[in-house]
Amino acid sequence: MLDLFAGTGAMGIEALSRGARSAIFIDSRKASLTIVRKNLDLLGLTEHSRVILWNIVNNLNCLKTETPDIQLVFMDPPYHKDLIEPTLGHLANCRILAPDALIVIEHAASEPLSGSLTGYILRDQRKYGKTFVSFLNYAMNAKL
Repeated sequence: MLDLFAGTGAMGIEALSRGARSAIFIDSRKASLTIVRKNLDLLGLTEHSRVILWNIVNNLNCLKTETPDIQLVFMDPPYHKDLIEPTLGHLANCRILAPDALIVIEHAASEPLSGSLTGYILRDQRKYGKTFVSFLNYAMNAKL
């Protein structure tokens, strides 16, 4: 499981508590990752986790050495910063996703997903007030 823009790490920690083998937490804010580490330690999940300080906006090269079998990605980028498409591109470029990996994106309803993305298939979208949760599958050579 990969938790991008991890914040407190709630989604990755939830995945671990429900049986995920491991979780990688990435955020560009040291303060957020300090909270993630504390939460992992309190719950005894440190040995199944990796916490990375990284600027996702630039790339995800920090993942290039990972085994290409990540099956679940959760991302909750800051709203209104146009980070969804670049991040999906970085994910595809680092080649760490398993075929049909599920990508769950929380985003502002005012930031719809573009139809020009390659490598992902939009499966579902749910609206919660001013927030969308979009569910995609990774599929090389697919159009969103």
